[in-house]
Amino acid sequence: MPRFRDLSLKHKIFLSTAGVVLLFSLSSALMARWILSGYMEQELKTRGVSIAQSIADHSIGHVLTRDRDQLVATIFDAAQLGERRHLVEYVVILDDEQNVLSHTFITPFPDDLRGVNPVQEEQDYSIRSLDKADMQVYDIAVPILEGIYQIGTVRLGLKKEHIEQVARTMNITFGGFTLAVLVVMFVLSYRISLYITRPMQKLTGMADQISRGDLELKTVNGLQPGRDEPCPAITGSYQPCWHVDRLLEAELGDRHLPGKPDYCRDCLADRDKSGDEVQQLADSFNQMVRSVKLYRKRVLESEHKYRSLFESGPVPVFVLDLETFEILDANSSAEKEYGYSRNELVGMEFTRLAPEFPEKLRTHLKQEPQDARIVYNKAIHYYRGNQPIYTNVEGRLSTYRNRDAVIVATTDITEMLEKDAQLIQASKMSDLGQLSAGVAHELNQPLNAIKMGSEFVQMMQQEGQDIPEEQLRQILGEINTQVDRATEIINNLREFGRKSDPGLEETDLNLCVQNVLTIIGQQIKLANIDLDFQPASQPVFIMAHKNRLEQVIFNLVTNARDAVMQKQAQQEPGWTGRIVIFIGISNGQAVLSVQDNGTGMPRSVVDKIFDPFFTTKEVGKGMGLGLSICYGIIQDYQGEIDIQSRENEGTTFRVFFSASDSHAQNSNPKDR
Repeated sequence: MPRFRDLSLKHKIFLSTAGVVLLFSLSSALMARWILSGYMEQELKTRGVSIAQSIADHSIGHVLTRDRDQLVATIFDAAQLGERRHLVEYVVILDDEQNVLSHTFITPFPDDLRGVNPVQEEQDYSIRSLDKADMQVYDIAVPILEGIYQIGTVRLGLKKEHIEQVARTMNITFGGFTLAVLVVMFVLSYRISLYITRPMQKLTGMADQISRGDLELKTVNGLQPGRDEPCPAITGSYQPCWHVDRLLEAELGDRHLPGKPDYCRDCLADRDKSGDEVQQLADSFNQMVRSVKLYRKRVLESEHKYRSLFESGPVPVFVLDLETFEILDANSSAEKEYGYSRNELVGMEFTRLAPEFPEKLRTHLKQEPQDARIVYNKAIHYYRGNQPIYTNVEGRLSTYRNRDAVIVATTDITEMLEKDAQLIQASKMSDLGQLSAGVAHELNQPLNAIKMGSEFVQMMQQEGQDIPEEQLRQILGEINTQVDRATEIINNLREFGRKSDPGLEETDLNLCVQNVLTIIGQQIKLANIDLDFQPASQPVFIMAHKNRLEQVIFNLVTNARDAVMQKQAQQEPGWTGRIVIFIGISNGQAVLSVQDNGTGMPRSVVDKIFDPFFTTKEVGKGMGLGLSICYGIIQDYQGEIDIQSRENEGTTFRVFFSASDSHAQNSNPKDR
C-alpha cells in the first residue's frame, strides 16, 4: 500500500477532494439524521398532544354525563381519522378518580397502564415513554377541564415504530441525495485533477530533459526558447541580458551594471502573464529555460576565462581542499616550479610541499575569521627531491566543485633573498670598514695590558728576581681577562660580519644590544658622547635572527652617533652629546628605543629616510642603504618602526616587535 506522499499529484488532488467531500457529506448526513430524527419525534409528539387536547375538548360534556357510548364514538373517530390510525396505538378516557370511562383496546383495558402517567395540576400535559413486550409507545396524558376543575384525563399512545419509520424514510431520502452529490463531486474532482496535472506532467518531462543538459525543447505553449522568440542575448552573438547579467555582476561586486537594452522591453520576464495559473506557469517556465541557457553560457565563458588565466599564470597556483589540504588542481607553472607533473600533484597533500601552511592558515582564520585572504612571506617550500626554496605565499578561501577550498599562489624568492643577503653583507662590510679604527683601538687596550704583564715577568726573570706568588697570580689573571676580552671582541666582529640565514629563532633584545655595544661602544665614548643603555629587567625574546637584528641595532646606533658628532662640531666646547638606548615591554610588544640629541631631521627628510640610496651624509661617508635595509628586516619580523625627530633637537627611533607569549602575558610595568 503506497504512502500518500508517494502518490502522484493527480491522485493526491482527487483523493484529497474526494476525502473532503466524503467527510463533509457523512458529517452532514449524521448531523441531519440527528436533527431530523429529533425534529420528527418532537413534531409527532406535538401532534399527539394536539389530538389528545382535541379529544379532551369534545369529551367534557360526555364525561360529566358519563355517556360512555358517545365517549367511545369520540375516541374512535379521533383515533381512526386519516393517517392517525398508523400513529395512534390507543386512546383512553379516565374520570377524576382514574376510572376508565372508555378506551380503544379490543381487549380488556390493561391494569398496568392505569396510573403510569399522572398529570400534575400545574401541567398542561405529560409525556412518558412506555416500553412493554407487546407495545412501545409515548404515553401522552392531557387533563379534561371544566372551568378550573379537572374532571378527567385523556391518555393517548403514539407508536414509536411509526415515528422511527418516518425518520428512516427521511434519512434514506437525504442519504440518496448525498450519494448523488458525492458521485458528482468525485467525477468533478477527477476531471479537475487531470486538468491541473496534465500540463504539470509535461513540465516535469521538460525539467528532466533540462537536468540532462538538453535545452533544445518546447514549452507547454509550444515555443522554443531562443528560436521562436528573437532575443539577441541567447543567440550566437554575445549581447547582455539585463536581468541575468545585472544579477551576476552585482554578485561579483561590479558597480558598473549594464543599462537596460532596447530589446529587453518585450522580454517575457517583464510581460504581464495572461491565461490561467497553469498557462502563467508555462510562461514562467519558458523564461526560466531562457535564463538557464544564459547562465550556462555565462558559466562556460567564465570557466574558459578561469582556465585560461589559471593555466597561463606566471606563478604556481594550487587549489586545495580546505579540510584535508589535498591538492585538487595545479597549473603548469606549479609543475615547472616544483618539479612534479600535474598527475603527481593532484591528490598529493600540500603539506609535502609546504609543511607550515596548515598551521599558518588556521592561525590566520582564528585571528581574522572575516578575512578570506592570507599572505605570508619567506616560507620554506620543498622542490622535488626535498630541495628547499623560499617563497611568498598568498591564499584565498573559495569553493571548488562544491567543496570548500583555498586557492594558493606562490612566488619563488630564493634568488631575490640571495641578492638581498649579498646587499646586506656588503653593507655590513662597509660598516666594519668604517669601524676599523675603533675596533683597532678596542683590541689595542687588551693587547697593551697583556704586553705590559708579559714584559714585567720577562724583566723579573732576566734580573733573577723572584716574583711574589700573589703578584704573579694577579698578573696572570689580568692577562687571562684581557685575552677573554679580545676574544669576545673578535667573536662579535666575526658573528656580525658573517652571512645570516633567513630563518627565525628566539632572540634576546638585551643580548643583541650588548653585543653591538661591545663593537661600537668604546668608539662612541672616545667621541665624548655619553652612552646610556637601559636594558629590560629580564630577557626580552622575539622571533628573529640574531645576526640581522644586531645589524638593525648597529645601524640605528651609528646613525645616532653620526648625528651627535655632526652637531658636536657646531657647538661650543662643553656641550655633551648623548645617546639613550631603552628596551622594554609595552602592551604585549617588545620595544627598542634609540634616542639622541643630535642634529635631528626636518619632516621632508623623515618622509624619505627609508628610501634606498637616500642619505644626508657627505659623499663617500654613506651609501644610503643602512636604514632601508633595517626597514626591510623589521618588516620581515612583522615589526614596526616609528620616528620622532625635530631639527637641531634630536631624533628617537622606536622599533616594535611581537614579544613571545610568555613576555606578552607577564610584562613588567617597570619595563614599559
